[in-house]
Amino acid sequence: MGKLEKREALAGYLFILPWVCGFLVFVLFSLVMAFYTSLTDWNLLSPARWVGFANYNAVLHDDLFWKSLRVTLIYVCTSVPLGIALGFSMALLLNQKVRGLSFWRLVYYFPAVLSGVAVSLMWIWVFNPDFGIVNLALSLFGIPGPGWIADTHWALPSIVVMSLWGAGGGMIIYLAGLQGIPTELYEAAQIDGASVWKKFSFITVPMMTPVIFFNLIMGAISGFQVFTEAYVITGGGPDNATLMYGLYLYMNAFKYFKMGYASALAWILFLIILAITSLLFATSRRWVFYADGGDRS
Repeated sequence: MGKLEKREALAGYLFILPWVCGFLVFVLFSLVMAFYTSLTDWNLLSPARWVGFANYNAVLHDDLFWKSLRVTLIYVCTSVPLGIALGFSMALLLNQKVRGLSFWRLVYYFPAVLSGVAVSLMWIWVFNPDFGIVNLALSLFGIPGPGWIADTHWALPSIVVMSLWGAGGGMIIYLAGLQGIPTELYEAAQIDGASVWKKFSFITVPMMTPVIFFNLIMGAISGFQVFTEAYVITGGGPDNATLMYGLYLYMNAFKYFKMGYASALAWILFLIILAITSLLFATSRRWVFYADGGDRS
């Protein structure tokens, strides 16, 4: 290796050094310490006591653990597909040549950058069963509104609907993907007499599958870690109807001071997310299309 190559290699290592240090300290070290803590009984006030895998055994026999996992799975399986569909639909609309396009793109994207706590407080007012704007609108048509966040049957659907507020974040990524589709494909389809639906089905959707796959992965990961909405709006209620996994983990760590138990919950969540993302990557070969024919898995 010549002097120039050595200098370039050294410069490269120096540039990535901050990220490597951050990864080692804030990710890898945290993972190792969380796993060690999960093998102890520690309440933050007294020294940790080694208990082995007792916390994991206790988790498997914890009814609230299974309740929180079921609630979170329902949330992910409903909010993620709906968010993908809504974001994709908005991107299709905002990919047209209309007047004031930049303004409308800003309007639809802006909610995605607002603070989660502020948005949650707003939705408390929107879904209030007594004076909320939704029930007020329904009353104008003579329809009695449900209890929403105060009803065990409607609380989780309310959180799902609220999650669609941030669909503009995915919309921007879809919009970038739509603008990256070669126009020659649509021109060739137009010459062959393809209808609008066929262009969408055989050109737009296949070319957008990598973007859809990316948003699916990110949506699933963030969905399993949802916390703010349940904590601020319902606190996990009513009757644990919105007891999200992240909220249950937080309660064990900072409300009950069962740090070892909470660390076990965190590691189980890590393994669940790892398994689901691995499954999605394994199945992506069947439906994700890359224009260059390469395999990204």
